[in-house]
Formats: sequence, structure tokens, C-alpha cells
Amino acid sequence: MTTRYTSFAEFYPYYLTQHANRMCRRAHFIGTSSAIAGIAQYIDSMNPWWLLVAVVSGYGGAWVGHFFYENNRPASFTQPLYSFRADWKMYWQMLTGKLSW
Repeated sequence: MTTRYTSFAEFYPYYLTQHANRMCRRAHFIGTSSAIAGIAQYIDSMNPWWLLVAVVSGYGGAWVGHFFYENNRPASFTQPLYSFRADWKMYWQMLTGKLSW
């Protein structure tokens, strides 16, 4: 049975437990950084293929981290909106040094 979280504040600590492996967090960071680059390329070129690159690289990095390093299922399978928000919060915390990557 899957726990349904009623707030992001309640969900985020759980999300971090699903990213305990440093290599998983690194894969997330690289994937999110690549997604940002893809979005920037889209804005520069207005070529919609870059949006596909952004989505594939963003989720691809996360899935590699979970399936190969963390050995669990991404939280986005059960909590997609909270997971999307949590990924950006985790990314920011890694970028600013509040969370090791």
C-alpha cells in the first residue's frame, strides 16, 4: 500500500529517504542540469525538439539514479506533482551546498 501525502512538507522528508545514495542524487543533479540546458536551447532556438531533450534527460537522469544506484522506484510514479517540486528543491539544496551531492 502506498502512503498518500497531504502536504509537500510531509512528503519532502520521505523524498529524501528515497535519495540516500549519493550516486542517485548525482544522477538527478546531472539530469536536472541537462533539462535546464535543453530548456535554454529551446528558448534560444524555438525548436520544440529541445523540450523533448529536456524531458528525456531530466527523467532519464532520475531513473538511472533509482534503478541502478538506489534500487527503488522513483517517487514520481506515485506522487508526480510533489516529486517534481521535490526534485527542484533537492537540486537547489545540492547547488547551494545544503545537501551533499
